[in-house]
Amino acid sequence: MLGDAGGNIADSIEVSRSIAKMGSGRRVPCHAELRAALVRLHVELGCPRHGPVCRSESGDHMTAKSVVNWFAVQFRQIGMDGCSSHSGRRTMITLAARSLAQVGGSLRDVQELAGHKNLATTERYIQGDRVIQRRLIELV
Repeated sequence: MLGDAGGNIADSIEVSRSIAKMGSGRRVPCHAELRAALVRLHVELGCPRHGPVCRSESGDHMTAKSVVNWFAVQFRQIGMDGCSSHSGRRTMITLAARSLAQVGGSLRDVQELAGHKNLATTERYIQGDRVIQRRLIELV
């Protein structure tokens, strides 16, 4: 759900349990740039109050498989071999975990954004960085 009660683009995205993997529904704050793009798209589409925002070639909602395929085409076109629809998710979780100290958050916040029931699942997404590890050691 992207819309609020007034039919406008909300400042958060609601992922309902019915469409979330493992039934892990959640509300995710919407990045300002994404929200601005969604507002523009909403206007271009005639400000609909119902239905999918991103549509398949047939005009219907996109299935999980069609999203995976769409990302594969986009990555291939810009020469990013080895990237997948899941790459952005992994990157977001890693960058969010690295930014926690700046905002006073915890790994629990990242876990909730990701919709993981178990913190260990979130931890598996977070990629280490040898340069950052070296800088951390120098601080100790």
